[in-house]
Amino acid sequence: MTDLHTDYLGLGLRSPIVASAGPLTGDVDRIVELEQAGAAAVVLPSLFEEQIEHETNEIDRLYSLHNDSFAEASSMLPEIDDYNGGDDRYLELIGAAKAAVGIPVIASLNGTNIGAWLRYASAIEEAGADAIEINLYSVAADPLVTSWELESEHAELVRVVTGEVGIPIAVKISPFYSSLAAFVLGIQNSGAAGVVMFNRFYLPDLDLETLDVTPRITLSTPDELRLPLRWTGILRDHLTMSIAASTGVHHGEDVAKLVLAGADVAMTTSSLLRNGPQHIRVMEEQLIDWMTEHDYVSVAQMRGAVSREAAADPSGYERANYIGNLASYTSSFLSEQRLAPRRP
Repeated sequence: MTDLHTDYLGLGLRSPIVASAGPLTGDVDRIVELEQAGAAAVVLPSLFEEQIEHETNEIDRLYSLHNDSFAEASSMLPEIDDYNGGDDRYLELIGAAKAAVGIPVIASLNGTNIGAWLRYASAIEEAGADAIEINLYSVAADPLVTSWELESEHAELVRVVTGEVGIPIAVKISPFYSSLAAFVLGIQNSGAAGVVMFNRFYLPDLDLETLDVTPRITLSTPDELRLPLRWTGILRDHLTMSIAASTGVHHGEDVAKLVLAGADVAMTTSSLLRNGPQHIRVMEEQLIDWMTEHDYVSVAQMRGAVSREAAADPSGYERANYIGNLASYTSSFLSEQRLAPRRP
């Protein structure tokens, strides 16, 4: 019998396949479907500080709109104590999800200042979330802010939040830190229970007719797996905290690769949006088939078997991988060109 059990953030999970933040995890009925399909845990969509602040400002605007009008006009507005703001809805989602499923429910928080992070993290803990995933989703666009300043600020943020709440904190990061390995070790030293690699920034596009800068949301492809795969393999033997690999996870074989590199869990969103919650069952069957074919009896046996330190060629995770691939591709391309029939 193949044993898929794994541990993530101190939480015992039935498998390494986790449904990460997305539209499916923002609806309780779909969360139930995800659990029934075999999801080991779910990460709720992010609670954005900007969204909450916007809704609070809207309340203030509505209440001041009729200040110079008839007094009766205020009766058309909701009672402030009953107003269901963004944070209220989010906390209700946590409670409803916890009541509906037996798998861990991980909240996700995306803030812009330490005070807000602390306030919302505490509220999320009180609402019953099993863990919090905090998103360090900032683009280093200010040329006057050095990498040291930015990374120190982020590490301090992790230290403050982990010191405030009692549930595990995972930190979801981008791959764009100046020294990624040192930064990840720094957030571990700041108290993080896990790291999630990686956040996908939604890159802008230009509308050539209106000249507007427009955001484009694109789902991931399996080719994007190689970035978290590389860094999981490099970092596994340097960390004691959990590793979640995210981006490009579409098949059970992708999960196998990430676990072999050292991931505790593999997180997927795009594959579920394309194929529906039941795709988790397919991924699990593919993972079991691969493990059986290659004589692995458990995920614990697989984990880190091909990390950087355990790999037959550790340099494959680094620059030599680039050199070898470039040489191989060039040779293959030239051979194909020599064999291709010449057009008249």
